[in-house]
Amino acid sequence: MLARLNAVVREGFGRYVPDDDYPGKHGMREYAKREDFNFHHHAPTLIIASNKPNYENAMADCALALENIFLAAQSLGLGSCYINQLHWLRDDTGVREFLAELGVPREHTICSSAAIGFIDKESAAPPRKVGTINIVRLALGDEPNRVSHFRFPRLTLENFSGDDA
Repeated sequence: MLARLNAVVREGFGRYVPDDDYPGKHGMREYAKREDFNFHHHAPTLIIASNKPNYENAMADCALALENIFLAAQSLGLGSCYINQLHWLRDDTGVREFLAELGVPREHTICSSAAIGFIDKESAAPPRKVGTINIVRLALGDEPNRVSHFRFPRLTLENFSGDDA
């Protein structure tokens, strides 16, 4: 099934016109032309996350569900990878027909997918992108301009490993 899906995705990228300048989309169109194209990195399992198209939190819900799957996979010694390509091709007729054959509801939008498999070799975490995420922590009772950690009123954080300053 994954080999057939890979072929359908390759065909989809032959018709695909990126809707923005995101380099990954343009690069994937070129990669799909190569003989060694495999959008799911040869993983033996692909999980497709879909949801109702008019549901405001569809993408977030699916991403969070996959995040939990990634954590579970890691705990079992498996590798995982977030896959965007089916989301990019969510409106391609050929891809949608094949996904319907696989049981993905036709009325759903494809939010994302996950490749799960055995780790070939350990890899280092990529460097953090400084300044892309800002965490503001405000302790109850602190002055509004003092940054600290947040204590939930009904939750004790004695074992909290964050900055206690």
